[in-house]
Parts: sequence; structure tokens; C-alpha cells
Amino acid sequence: MPLFGLDRELADKAAAKFDPEREREAVKWIQDVTGAQFTTSFQETLKDGTLLCQLIQKLAPSESNLKYKKSPMPFVQMEQINTFLKAAGRLGVPDQELFMTIDLYEGKNLPQVIDSLYSLSRHASSKGFSGPQLGPKLHTSHSVEFTPEQMNAGKNIIGLQAGFNGGANQSGISFGATRQLVTENASKPIDTSTIPAQAGFVGGAKSGVAFGARREIGGADPARR
Repeated sequence: MPLFGLDRELADKAAAKFDPEREREAVKWIQDVTGAQFTTSFQETLKDGTLLCQLIQKLAPSESNLKYKKSPMPFVQMEQINTFLKAAGRLGVPDQELFMTIDLYEGKNLPQVIDSLYSLSRHASSKGFSGPQLGPKLHTSHSVEFTPEQMNAGKNIIGLQAGFNGGANQSGISFGATRQLVTENASKPIDTSTIPAQAGFVGGAKSGVAFGARREIGGADPARR
């Protein structure tokens, strides 16, 4: 049946996310756990819900009382898919990681079905299932608890940065102190007995001008002739 509008858009997005390798891994995992074989496509084999119920019973013996049967009736098949989803939720799979019944039954979002199987494997392993694993195991957080005595003892430990003055620093700077602008030679006495070369120096170029004196215009003194 052709799809239109939003259904077509969702189907296109699901097709873009589809990964054949992940599907093959999921098929192999189900076969390894249940011992059953896929004789048709991924969707056709799982859409009646019977193999999914067998899978959940293998993963969680506590679900051994699940009721399912082979039936050509659509409502029975969809109900059995829903039975599997409820059991997966009890095993710890979050609601947001579970697929919807129509995702599998109508094939609207098979990538989500595959993602749910990966999540199911992780949570089954975390609950004690030691059989075949699909994908990485579930990450578990590691928490460390301290006694009140240990917490109080830690308060008495001075951190490395407390009072640390290593590394880059402005050594030699004294805030608020006077700044010394003289050198170490300033402490030597000044020699006042020697007149510097420039003090009273009359050598070098000069004009011979004597301000306030008489200017000789006639050359040698005429009276001495």
C-alpha cells in the first residue's frame, strides 16, 4: 500500500537510518539465543510475535509464563508483539528505547525495532544473562562511598595549591615599599677635590670676543712708531 504525507516522510527517514549490517547482527543474535532460523525476511519472521516471545523467555526465565501461539489473525499477532514489549520493559529497557507495535507489524520503522533488540541484549546481560551478546554491554556507573571519618580526615589535608608560590611569579616586587632608583655605587663618597674637565674649560674653538672691552680698530699702537 503506497504511503502519503507524514507516513511517507516517516518511512523515508526510517529507510535512511536502516543499517543492513545491524540487521544481520540482530538476526544472528536471535538465532543463536533461540535456536530458531529465519526463513523469511526480518519483518516477516518477527511480525507475528511468537519468536520475540521465545527470545524474551530465553533471556529472562522469570518470563516463562508468557502466552503466545501461531495465529494468522492480525490482532493476535499485534497483541503478542505487545506482550514482548511489556516483558522487555520489565527487564529494564526504557520506554524511549522500545519500538511501537506498528513499527514492526507494518514495517514502518524497522531501524527502531533493531535498536530495541540491541537495548534488550544490554539489559538482559546486566540482569545476569550470560549467553550471546548483541552489541556492547550496558554501561554501569561506579560509585564510591566514604565514611564520616574519612570525610572529616580529608578536611585536614592541605591542598597542593594552598600557599603555593612556585611557577611564574613577580619576584622582587614589594608592594607599598619605596622604589630605589640609585645603584650600588651611590653609597660611595663623592670626590669634590678634582674639577671635572668641562668645569671652566677654555680650550677648543673660541671667538675671542670680550664683552665690555675697547675694540681696537687701528691695529698696532701708532704711538710706538
